[in-house]
Amino acid sequence: MIDDEKQQDQDPNSTGETPEGSPASENPPAPENSNGAADWELELARAYQSAQDDRSPANASGPAVTGSSTNSPTAEAAESWKRELAQANDEKEALKTQLQAASAQLEELKNQNLRLAADFENFRRRTQKEKEELDLQARCLTIKPLLPVIDNFERARSHIKPQTDGEMNIHKSYQSVYKQMVDSLKQIGVSPMRPEGEQFDPNLHEALLSEPTDEHEEGTIIQELERGYILGDRVLRHAKVKVAAAGLSVVASDENPDSSES
Repeated sequence: MIDDEKQQDQDPNSTGETPEGSPASENPPAPENSNGAADWELELARAYQSAQDDRSPANASGPAVTGSSTNSPTAEAAESWKRELAQANDEKEALKTQLQAASAQLEELKNQNLRLAADFENFRRRTQKEKEELDLQARCLTIKPLLPVIDNFERARSHIKPQTDGEMNIHKSYQSVYKQMVDSLKQIGVSPMRPEGEQFDPNLHEALLSEPTDEHEEGTIIQELERGYILGDRVLRHAKVKVAAAGLSVVASDENPDSSES
């Protein structure tokens, strides 16, 4: 409607034509037809009132619509953030559970590794001990048959007294063999016992004879009858010895039985 009135203002044939040089904001000259001017003013007032009416609901609903259009995306974003936060917390708890499970598995693997290492160390020590025991048993079984040969060399040296140069040469020859055997036994760890003057020990000695005497303490070894040998910590052969026994106590009444009667 306003456009129509503008067209009427611009129409040179219109009755409300504005003379040149007059501003548009000034009141138009009265038309020839007073009824037409009144209608024009009435239409202009109605158009203005309609524009005001159309503008008022828009202004009244503007903040609400704007707030609604502004708050709705914010609420959706907040809900989206909450969902993402909840999902992140769930993932965090899941990762924490996986970490705890992995830590427990790692601890179990460490314990298994320690147990395996301890078992292997025990196995290694047991195997080494068994190897040393077998080696010692093999050496004992090999050396024991040679001990009587050494005894015979020692008896020959103590009983044979060479008289001539030929006998002395023979004596020196077999004594050199004896010495070679003794040195070889020493190299593999065999050592002879020297029990004389020591206390009798059944783990090392074998008592064949006992002799009552007051010169030695009871249980003292006073003579070695057959030499004993030791290989490391093991006894190859017990030493056969004579042991001192308690001396016979002499009672005066036994020496002179008639002294009690007199």
